[in-house]
Amino acid sequence: MAVTRLSIVQFLEMSRRYPVLDVRSPGEYIRARIPGAYSFPLFTDDERKVVGTTYKQVSREAAIKIGLDYFGPKMRTMVEEAEAICARHNPEEPDSRILLVHCWRGGMRSAAIAWLLDLYGFRVYSLAGGYKKFRHWVIDTYSLNIPFRMLGGYTGSGKTYVIKALQAGGQRVIDLEAIASHKGSAFGNIGMPEQPTQEHFENLLATALNQLGVYPEAPVPAEPIWLEDESQRIGLVNIPQVFWERMRQSPVCFLDIPFEERLRHIVEEYGSLDRERMKNAIQRISKRLGGLETKICVQALEEGDIEACFRVLLKYYDKWYHKGLHNRDNLTQLLQNIPAATVDADANAALLKNSL
Repeated sequence: MAVTRLSIVQFLEMSRRYPVLDVRSPGEYIRARIPGAYSFPLFTDDERKVVGTTYKQVSREAAIKIGLDYFGPKMRTMVEEAEAICARHNPEEPDSRILLVHCWRGGMRSAAIAWLLDLYGFRVYSLAGGYKKFRHWVIDTYSLNIPFRMLGGYTGSGKTYVIKALQAGGQRVIDLEAIASHKGSAFGNIGMPEQPTQEHFENLLATALNQLGVYPEAPVPAEPIWLEDESQRIGLVNIPQVFWERMRQSPVCFLDIPFEERLRHIVEEYGSLDRERMKNAIQRISKRLGGLETKICVQALEEGDIEACFRVLLKYYDKWYHKGLHNRDNLTQLLQNIPAATVDADANAALLKNSL
């Protein structure tokens, strides 16, 4: 058998079914990766450093010999680990022996692993150009002329739930907060998984677009994609600049829900969160919130009066969202106000679809 080299689009298509082995070092993998890939390092971080230094300071041949010293004792273990990954990844296909492999540039590391696995009897596919080419592809994706429709609304409008309802109803959506593992506000990381690195967030976003048929090699679909109207920064990550600028130039469907209804919803959603972490979150925004408002919020929280706390916070977030909403060009042409009586995701998704 021979190892087949795939384009990025072919590689990602196959990755939806078969396991991807990222043979870069653990440090490279932790920083960012192709979403869903398994860490399958040929070298440890220290071994990679030694091989790389030898390559630069001595010769390619000397580096390969050192690499073989590291690789040889690991061969059996790596074959067994690959078998275990195949069995775990495709339990409905226990005899599947198809693997996808990549390294940084599609060079010696992936070639070595592919050779070993092919020799053992796996059917192996490698990514032409490696992770480096994938990163260029990710960046190119953000420059595409993608049609967006923005879901706007003040904090507490349940926009994330509406996005999910739109998706369940057959609309094309990207859930930025789910990809970022953050709900956007100062409290957005409480109860959420650890956020991805900036680079990995970009990878996740580009591959989510790919699954909607948006990628550099294909014509951009005419049907718009729904996105929540976010700030550029979501917790610790930033929406890529060119992508965010396109968001800001796109039509905004603004769900106009009464303050008291939004307050009820936000108390219900955040009322059970860890009080100490909530206090810390309030302290982080204290300069913008104001000294008196911070004191009122913290005191209300300590007294267990969640509604009083969030009544102040909701007014604060309304002010900042209003400023962000209106700080864009041609808002009068972009903005469509959609009155809604309650925070009901299905009902509000229906209102949005009926307004188009």
